[in-house]
Order: sequence, then C-alpha cells, then structure tokens
Amino acid sequence: MNNTKFSTWLNLFWMFLKINLLTSSGPASIGLLYKQAVGKIMTEAQFVEAVGFSNVMPGSEALKVAMFVGFAAGGLPGALTALLGSVLPPTISMLIVTLAIKHFQDEVWMDSFISGMLPAVAVLIAIVAWKLFRGENKISKRSLLIAAASLTALALGAPAPLVLLAAGLVGVVLFR
Repeated sequence: MNNTKFSTWLNLFWMFLKINLLTSSGPASIGLLYKQAVGKIMTEAQFVEAVGFSNVMPGSEALKVAMFVGFAAGGLPGALTALLGSVLPPTISMLIVTLAIKHFQDEVWMDSFISGMLPAVAVLIAIVAWKLFRGENKISKRSLLIAAASLTALALGAPAPLVLLAAGLVGVVLFR
C-alpha cells in the first residue's frame, strides 16, 4: 500500500472525527469543513459542488458531504474513512447515553427525569408542527381535516407509517 494514500486516509479520518467532535453537524460543520478542506485536499469549486450535491440527495447532509469530500481526496477508501470519522463521535455518544439509561432504568429518579422530559418533547413537536403549518402550507380546512383524521386514526391504534402514507395520499387528492 502506498504510504501517501494511507496518510490521506488518516488525515480524512482525523479531519472528520475532529469536525464531528467540535460541532453538532449542520451548518457549523460545513463551515469548519470548508476551513479544513479547501486548499488542502480540494478546491473551492469542488467543495461548493460537494455541498450542492449533498443538498439534492436524501439523507444527512453532513454524511453526504463527508463521503463526497472523502471520495474526492481518496477514492472509495477515502469516502469510507471520512464516513467512519463522521459517524464515530455520535455513535459513541449515543452508546454512552443508551448504556447510562439502561444502567439507571430501575432508579426512581430516572422515571422522574423521563416524566420531566415528556412535556418538553411534546412542546418541541408542537413547535415543529406549528412552524410547518405557518410555512408554505397555510392552515386550511383541508389541512385541519387531515390533522383530525390522522389524530383519530392514531388514537384508535393505527400504525403511524400507515397514517402518514394515508395522509399523503389524501393530500394528493385534496391539494391538487
């Protein structure tokens, strides 16, 4: 194996590991990646192409950019190395949180902690729903009808994926 290729892969791994340890992804990670990558492993035009391409494809923008940058710098092994550096920090973080929850699940305070979190999660979901309704899709009678039917179906025990699929199909008919 060429020592230069290995060095490139190691640099990619370290770059994405560092970025994902220092940021919570999203726009902050893109700005930091720009400083780390442009002029060192790719041109500004390539970087702009990577970010633009990642916005078109489904999935996590940060992971798509990591794979694109990794591929541009080191081929398929570079893409896999950059991806590994990107997913390792959140994976380890989630593993630690999961282990802590598992360890403390029988503790009285954990039930209280979760009970305290539930209203906050409900408010976050409500805020997201409100922002969605205020955006492009203004609240209309048709939107309220779909919301009421969805709530009723979920309250009656219908599986959430089927409710979402049905709401989408109803939307196709009602919003033509």
